[in-house]
Amino acid sequence: MASGKATPRQKMINLMYLIFIAMLALNMSKEVLAAFGLMNAKLETSNTKADENNLAFFEGLETKAGEDNLKYGPLYEKAKVVKQLSQEYYDYLGGIKADMLKDQEDPENYVVMDKSDFLDNLFFQGEGLKPEGKKFLDNIEDYREKVTAALGAEGFEDVKAAIQTRFETGDESGKVTRKRDGVKVDWMNYNYEGFPMVASLTKLTQLQADVKATEQDVLKGLLEGNLKSAVSLKNFETILDSDKTVYYAGEKFQGGLVLGKTDKTAKPEKAEITLDGRKLTEGTDYQLVAGGVKLLISAGAAGDHELKGQLTYMQDGNEIPVDVNNIFSTINKPNSAVIAADKMNVVYRGVSNPITISIPGIPDNKVTASAPGLSKRSGSKYVMNPGTGREVTINASGVLPDGTRISTPATFRIKDIPRPSGTVRGEAGSIKMPRRNLEISTISAMLEDFDFDLNLAVSGFKFKVPGQPTITVNGSKLDGRAKSALKRAKRGDAVQIFDIKAFISNNRTYKLKKVSPVVVELTN
Repeated sequence: MASGKATPRQKMINLMYLIFIAMLALNMSKEVLAAFGLMNAKLETSNTKADENNLAFFEGLETKAGEDNLKYGPLYEKAKVVKQLSQEYYDYLGGIKADMLKDQEDPENYVVMDKSDFLDNLFFQGEGLKPEGKKFLDNIEDYREKVTAALGAEGFEDVKAAIQTRFETGDESGKVTRKRDGVKVDWMNYNYEGFPMVASLTKLTQLQADVKATEQDVLKGLLEGNLKSAVSLKNFETILDSDKTVYYAGEKFQGGLVLGKTDKTAKPEKAEITLDGRKLTEGTDYQLVAGGVKLLISAGAAGDHELKGQLTYMQDGNEIPVDVNNIFSTINKPNSAVIAADKMNVVYRGVSNPITISIPGIPDNKVTASAPGLSKRSGSKYVMNPGTGREVTINASGVLPDGTRISTPATFRIKDIPRPSGTVRGEAGSIKMPRRNLEISTISAMLEDFDFDLNLAVSGFKFKVPGQPTITVNGSKLDGRAKSALKRAKRGDAVQIFDIKAFISNNRTYKLKKVSPVVVELTN
């Protein structure tokens, strides 16, 4: 402005110029307040969508825990703890926000929320904090530490690091360094003192968004961690690998102990094994070989024989013990029929179960067998198609060369076909793939670790992209609506494929159990 003497006209121009600057400043302030308000509204919407997605993840994990409690039960328990901690902290923040807005005539009129009185009076007193301020700080730190502790001491390092970043409260003294002048100030004062109400409201909503993001990271981390633990030696057990299950007295035993999910590269470091309580000697009674232990023992006298003890394997530099607890049987020469399922120790409803029925020392054409649903194919080969009920008894009979008649019943449990798993590109559970691969992939169903090769087909499924409505698809591939929703997904989004409708191609009358869902994380 001009200095020195000024005419009345110049004084009027100067005054108008000051008023104009003040008006610009006032308008800019309202625009900033409105921008914070719009950001808060978007975060609220995002939190609602995140809550829906997290619930779907949680329910999927709950379903898996019901199907396989041994594998997924501990993961589900961790998820429940994190969910409860998150809900309690989310509700606490929601309570503060509700108190902030209770005196506002229009909670969406953000331009009038320019005062800082609410949090200033609630949290601060002089140079220190009021009880509510201390409670607010304690709740942030408690949530951070309790969720981290719930994940356990080992694993989930990326998730834990993200939690520490999202809910950090300054250095060890509770201070942060101001970027503009390098001066250290209290974290609470730096983040929540003197800000317009709408800015503080938005910060609280952002904390709620961090809670939802933490929930999602934990759920995804639990599922991914399970994939790693599935191949750990801690999940292996010994299996008796033998040419046959029954031996004549004095016959040389042929077989050995191996690990379940046999790994031919894993050789035990040492073994401590007993046979019927007698300690076995390495070199004489057994040898340590790739994949397990080769037994060099005799089949012994007639009766059951028990192998017990431990094999010790090395994993990641640590000794991992694997328990041995197996039984084999030895019998005298024929005095009864031998009836065994070729592929399992049970028969399954809905499929043709191959059964071998024979009596050692009696020709197959001299052996007769009967049971509901049993039919003979050729020689000692039969097929069982069980009906209703929980058990079926097969009666086999024949005559030895000396004229002795043998008649032996054998009871089998009847089980339903297990729950199928949904698959994308042949992969089940929680998987990762590029968007384009998912778009052209076929949605299928498979029976994991099932001894029968059933031809399963898919007639439809539901498709869920985060932030998009659930789409019902007919057929086994994504339709136009599903592909359109997929195009709007972001990198890292977890796309869910669930409520998969599957059936057996050559037996559509059999009703399969509900198919497990598939979760696909997009890599681009």
